Amino acid sequence: MANLKIKLVKSLNGRLAKHIATAHSLGLKKIGSETVQPDTPQTRGKIAQIGYLLQVAEEQ
Repeated sequence: MANLKIKLVKSLNGRLAKHIATAHSLGLKKIGSETVQPDTPQTRGKIAQIGYLLQVAEEQ
């Protein structure tokens, strides 16, 4: 199964509370923080919700 490398590139300040909670559930707290998550429908849904804050790359 492939993994996704997710990086927070925009601030969470002033965002909707559920968008902040989604970022935290992915393990992203500060600008520049990165995480590697499995490529599952749940992860894709979280990315779809806050994609405007993220940079996503596929990892082998």
